[in-house]
Amino acid sequence: MDKTVEIVILAMVAAFLGLRLYSVLGRRAEHEEQPRLEPKAEPAPRVSVPELTDRNGNAPAPRQIVPGVTPAIERGLKEIAVADKRFDILSFLEGAKGAYRMVLEAFWSGDREALGNLCDKDVLAAFDAAIAAREAAGEKLENRLVRITDATIVAAALEGKVARVSVRFVADIAAVTRNAAGEVIAGSLTDAIEARDLWTFARTVDAATPDWLLDETDEA
Repeated sequence: MDKTVEIVILAMVAAFLGLRLYSVLGRRAEHEEQPRLEPKAEPAPRVSVPELTDRNGNAPAPRQIVPGVTPAIERGLKEIAVADKRFDILSFLEGAKGAYRMVLEAFWSGDREALGNLCDKDVLAAFDAAIAAREAAGEKLENRLVRITDATIVAAALEGKVARVSVRFVADIAAVTRNAAGEVIAGSLTDAIEARDLWTFARTVDAATPDWLLDETDEA
Protein backbone atom coordinates (compact mmCIF):
# COMPACT_ATOMS: atom_id res chain seq x y z
CA MET A 1 0.00 0.00 0.00
CA ASP A 2 1.21 3.49 -0.76
CA LYS A 3 2.63 5.10 2.36
CA THR A 4 0.72 8.31 1.65
CA VAL A 5 -2.55 6.38 1.57
CA GLU A 6 -1.55 4.56 4.78
CA ILE A 7 -0.84 7.82 6.56
CA VAL A 8 -4.17 9.26 5.45
CA ILE A 9 -6.02 6.18 6.71
CA LEU A 10 -4.20 6.30 10.06
CA ALA A 11 -4.99 10.01 10.39
CA MET A 12 -8.66 9.34 9.70
CA VAL A 13 -8.71 6.55 12.32
CA ALA A 14 -7.01 8.82 14.87
CA ALA A 15 -9.49 11.59 14.15
CA PHE A 16 -12.40 9.17 14.51
CA LEU A 17 -11.10 7.88 17.85
CA GLY A 18 -10.49 11.43 19.05
CA LEU A 19 -14.03 12.44 18.24
CA ARG A 20 -15.38 9.37 20.05
CA LEU A 21 -13.22 10.06 23.11
CA TYR A 22 -14.31 13.71 23.23
CA SER A 23 -17.94 12.79 22.89
CA VAL A 24 -17.69 10.47 25.90
CA LEU A 25 -15.40 12.48 28.20
CA GLY A 26 -16.89 15.84 27.30
CA ARG A 27 -20.46 14.81 28.06
CA ARG A 28 -19.33 13.09 31.26
CA ALA A 29 -17.51 16.23 32.40
CA GLU A 30 -20.53 18.38 31.58
CA HIS A 31 -22.69 15.98 33.56
CA GLU A 32 -20.39 16.08 36.58
CA GLU A 33 -20.21 19.88 36.55
CA GLN A 34 -23.99 20.20 36.93
CA PRO A 35 -24.94 20.84 40.59
CA ARG A 36 -26.58 17.96 42.40
CA LEU A 37 -30.05 18.87 43.51
CA GLU A 38 -30.94 17.56 46.97
CA PRO A 39 -34.57 16.68 47.51
CA LYS A 40 -36.32 19.56 49.20
CA ALA A 41 -37.35 18.70 52.75
CA GLU A 42 -41.05 19.02 53.27
CA PRO A 43 -42.03 21.04 56.35
CA ALA A 44 -43.38 19.00 59.24
CA PRO A 45 -47.13 19.07 59.37
CA ARG A 46 -48.55 21.42 61.98
CA VAL A 47 -50.67 19.73 64.59
CA SER A 48 -53.34 21.85 66.13
CA VAL A 49 -54.05 20.97 69.78
CA PRO A 50 -57.28 22.40 71.09
CA GLU A 51 -57.15 24.01 74.55
CA LEU A 52 -59.13 22.21 77.21
CA THR A 53 -61.83 24.35 78.71
CA ASP A 54 -64.66 23.89 81.12
CA ARG A 55 -68.30 24.15 80.14
CA ASN A 56 -68.16 27.94 80.54
CA GLY A 57 -65.28 28.21 78.10
CA ASN A 58 -62.68 28.99 80.75
CA ALA A 59 -59.36 27.15 80.99
CA PRO A 60 -59.39 25.11 84.22
CA ALA A 61 -56.73 25.60 86.88
CA PRO A 62 -53.96 22.98 86.87
CA ARG A 63 -54.87 20.00 89.03
CA GLN A 64 -52.51 19.49 91.96
CA ILE A 65 -52.52 16.02 93.42
CA VAL A 66 -51.47 15.50 97.03
CA PRO A 67 -50.12 11.94 97.23
CA GLY A 68 -51.33 9.53 99.87
CA VAL A 69 -54.51 11.29 100.98
CA THR A 70 -58.22 10.86 100.29
CA PRO A 71 -60.09 13.30 98.05
CA ALA A 72 -61.74 14.88 101.13
CA ILE A 73 -58.38 15.52 102.77
CA GLU A 74 -56.94 16.81 99.50
CA ARG A 75 -59.86 19.21 99.14
CA GLY A 76 -59.31 20.51 102.67
CA LEU A 77 -55.57 20.98 102.09
CA LYS A 78 -56.24 22.88 98.87
CA GLU A 79 -58.71 25.18 100.61
CA ILE A 80 -56.10 25.90 103.29
CA ALA A 81 -53.43 26.54 100.65
CA VAL A 82 -55.69 29.01 98.82
CA ALA A 83 -56.43 30.91 102.04
CA ASP A 84 -52.84 30.74 103.33
CA LYS A 85 -50.24 31.27 100.60
CA ARG A 86 -47.46 30.19 102.98
CA PHE A 87 -48.94 26.75 103.58
CA ASP A 88 -46.86 23.87 102.23
CA ILE A 89 -47.73 20.28 103.06
CA LEU A 90 -44.15 19.01 103.34
CA SER A 91 -43.06 21.93 105.53
CA PHE A 92 -46.16 21.48 107.65
CA LEU A 93 -45.44 17.79 108.27
CA GLU A 94 -41.84 18.51 109.23
CA GLY A 95 -43.04 21.23 111.59
CA ALA A 96 -45.69 18.90 113.04
CA LYS A 97 -43.08 16.25 113.82
CA GLY A 98 -40.91 18.87 115.50
CA ALA A 99 -43.87 20.10 117.53
CA TYR A 100 -44.73 16.52 118.54
CA ARG A 101 -41.25 16.07 120.02
CA MET A 102 -41.18 19.47 121.73
CA VAL A 103 -44.63 19.10 123.29
CA LEU A 104 -43.87 15.64 124.65
CA GLU A 105 -40.54 16.69 126.09
CA ALA A 106 -42.07 19.81 127.67
CA PHE A 107 -44.87 17.74 129.21
CA TRP A 108 -42.50 15.09 130.54
CA SER A 109 -40.27 17.71 132.16
CA GLY A 110 -43.19 19.79 133.42
CA ASP A 111 -42.23 22.89 131.38
CA ARG A 112 -45.50 24.81 131.42
CA GLU A 113 -44.02 27.87 129.71
CA ALA A 114 -42.90 25.85 126.68
CA LEU A 115 -46.29 24.16 126.52
CA GLY A 116 -47.97 27.57 126.57
CA ASN A 117 -46.15 28.49 123.36
CA LEU A 118 -47.13 25.26 121.61
CA CYS A 119 -50.71 24.51 122.72
CA ASP A 120 -54.03 26.29 122.79
CA LYS A 121 -55.61 27.05 126.18
CA ASP A 122 -57.75 23.88 126.41
CA VAL A 123 -54.90 21.49 125.65
CA LEU A 124 -52.61 23.50 127.94
CA ALA A 125 -55.13 23.19 130.77
CA ALA A 126 -55.23 19.39 130.34
CA PHE A 127 -51.44 19.14 130.35
CA ASP A 128 -51.20 21.44 133.36
CA ALA A 129 -53.64 19.30 135.32
CA ALA A 130 -51.67 16.11 134.53
CA ILE A 131 -48.40 17.79 135.55
CA ALA A 132 -49.95 19.05 138.79
CA ALA A 133 -51.19 15.55 139.66
CA ARG A 134 -47.76 14.11 138.98
CA GLU A 135 -46.10 16.74 141.15
CA ALA A 136 -48.57 16.11 143.96
CA ALA A 137 -47.69 12.41 143.91
CA GLY A 138 -43.97 13.21 143.89
CA GLU A 139 -43.48 11.36 140.62
CA LYS A 140 -41.12 12.20 137.81
CA LEU A 141 -41.01 11.05 134.22
CA GLU A 142 -37.80 10.04 132.48
CA ASN A 143 -39.24 9.47 129.04
CA ARG A 144 -37.37 9.58 125.75
CA LEU A 145 -38.71 9.81 122.20
CA VAL A 146 -36.63 7.22 120.34
CA ARG A 147 -38.02 7.83 116.86
CA ILE A 148 -41.10 8.91 114.93
CA THR A 149 -41.85 6.06 112.55
CA ASP A 150 -44.83 7.65 110.80
CA ALA A 151 -46.65 10.97 110.54
CA THR A 152 -49.74 10.94 108.32
CA ILE A 153 -52.37 13.60 107.71
CA VAL A 154 -55.77 12.06 108.35
CA ALA A 155 -58.01 15.15 108.22
CA ALA A 156 -57.85 18.73 106.98
CA ALA A 157 -60.44 21.48 106.87
CA LEU A 158 -60.80 25.23 106.66
CA GLU A 159 -63.44 26.43 109.12
CA GLY A 160 -63.97 30.10 108.42
CA LYS A 161 -60.48 31.52 108.83
CA VAL A 162 -59.23 28.70 111.01
CA ALA A 163 -57.27 25.89 109.36
CA ARG A 164 -57.27 22.56 111.19
CA VAL A 165 -55.08 19.61 110.21
CA SER A 166 -55.04 16.28 112.07
CA VAL A 167 -51.90 14.13 112.04
CA ARG A 168 -51.56 10.54 113.19
CA PHE A 169 -48.18 9.93 114.81
CA VAL A 170 -46.64 6.52 115.36
CA ALA A 171 -43.55 6.66 117.55
CA ASP A 172 -41.29 4.54 119.73
CA ILE A 173 -41.01 5.92 123.27
CA ALA A 174 -38.89 4.72 126.15
CA ALA A 175 -40.86 5.60 129.31
CA VAL A 176 -39.88 5.44 132.98
CA THR A 177 -41.77 6.78 136.01
CA ARG A 178 -39.93 7.29 139.33
CA ASN A 179 -41.43 7.96 142.74
CA ALA A 180 -40.32 10.58 145.26
CA ALA A 181 -37.51 8.25 146.39
CA GLY A 182 -36.21 7.95 142.84
CA GLU A 183 -37.31 4.34 142.47
CA VAL A 184 -38.63 3.09 139.15
CA ILE A 185 -42.30 2.31 139.57
CA ALA A 186 -43.24 1.93 135.90
CA GLY A 187 -41.68 1.52 132.49
CA SER A 188 -38.18 0.83 131.21
CA LEU A 189 -35.54 2.87 129.39
CA THR A 190 -34.31 -0.20 127.53
CA ASP A 191 -37.65 -1.40 126.13
CA ALA A 192 -39.36 1.21 123.97
CA ILE A 193 -43.10 1.00 123.47
CA GLU A 194 -45.07 2.04 120.39
CA ALA A 195 -47.27 5.09 120.88
CA ARG A 196 -50.07 6.11 118.52
CA ASP A 197 -51.37 9.63 118.88
CA LEU A 198 -53.84 11.71 116.90
CA TRP A 199 -53.05 15.38 117.22
CA THR A 200 -54.89 18.26 115.58
CA PHE A 201 -53.08 21.52 114.84
CA ALA A 202 -54.90 24.79 114.20
CA ARG A 203 -53.98 28.20 112.84
CA THR A 204 -55.80 31.38 111.86
CA VAL A 205 -54.83 31.78 108.20
CA ASP A 206 -54.53 35.58 108.30
CA ALA A 207 -52.49 35.63 111.50
CA ALA A 208 -49.27 37.64 111.46
CA THR A 209 -47.19 34.63 112.55
CA PRO A 210 -47.07 31.26 110.77
CA ASP A 211 -47.26 29.27 114.02
CA TRP A 212 -49.62 26.35 114.42
CA LEU A 213 -50.92 25.41 117.89
CA LEU A 214 -51.81 22.00 119.19
CA ASP A 215 -55.60 22.17 119.32
CA GLU A 216 -56.62 18.64 120.27
CA THR A 217 -55.01 15.36 121.36
CA ASP A 218 -56.31 11.81 121.28
CA GLU A 219 -55.12 8.25 120.91
CA ALA A 220 -54.98 6.99 117.34
